[in-house]
Amino acid sequence: MELASETSKRAVLAGRADGVLNLAVRLWWLVSAAGLWLFAVYIAGLYGLGVVGGDMDRWNRVLPDGHGYVRGDAAGNAVLGVHLLMALIVTVGGVLQLVPWLRRVAPGVHRWNGRLFLSVGMVAAVTGVFIALSRGAVAGNWMTAGNILNATLILVCGAQAWRHAAAKRFAVHRRWALRAFVLINAVWFYRLGMMAWFAIHQGPVGHTDAFDGPFDIFLAFGHVLVPLGGVELYLAARDRGGEGARLAMAVGVLAGALVMGLGVAAAALGLWLPRL
Repeated sequence: MELASETSKRAVLAGRADGVLNLAVRLWWLVSAAGLWLFAVYIAGLYGLGVVGGDMDRWNRVLPDGHGYVRGDAAGNAVLGVHLLMALIVTVGGVLQLVPWLRRVAPGVHRWNGRLFLSVGMVAAVTGVFIALSRGAVAGNWMTAGNILNATLILVCGAQAWRHAAAKRFAVHRRWALRAFVLINAVWFYRLGMMAWFAIHQGPVGHTDAFDGPFDIFLAFGHVLVPLGGVELYLAARDRGGEGARLAMAVGVLAGALVMGLGVAAAALGLWLPRL
């Protein structure tokens, strides 16, 4: 009887830990969806309207000389335009892949949106590196090194997610797809991280105009490795952790959502909306 009672108590605690962790993940998803779709509005409003309205100088409101629209450089402008379009596609469609309800109710939509997300994200990673190497680094050489690391990891994780989905190993596929999701959106995490840091410190502490300050160097790699590390901790806690590990992970996910929310608010009010 005592053993059965202890087993029942453990099951109740495990259920509560799972519920708290799932609630934290849903909140994280809501913040991500709001922030990514705001970013999509910014991309479409700044760069898309420039194409539609024939005002290509809009591309140069943010991008420095030589990195935006360059008169006479048809090939470079085309690569940049395709890269921006792909960024818009993955920003809009990526968060939909994390909705279990959509996967159950409309598996075809989930499947084709996932194929689009992975293929476009992988091509965008390669074109992003090409732009950085051909036109120079926008945010310094450290950021270029971080972007090369990011592109490499995107290709690896994207290929693994695709391979396991094709083999119908869906549990393994979802793990790799989650890794690919945070890696493909790493540039978005970079903006949130920088704006949240500036908001907390009320200024650009650790940042230089050459993007070689201590915080710049950390963020050049941190915008890739911190979200990816968070995914690995979440998967470990969800799949192999006890009640304490899952509750601790829930606290970590909530803290991440709060920092992301601060970054979204700071980026939207300080960067995105004023430039539209």
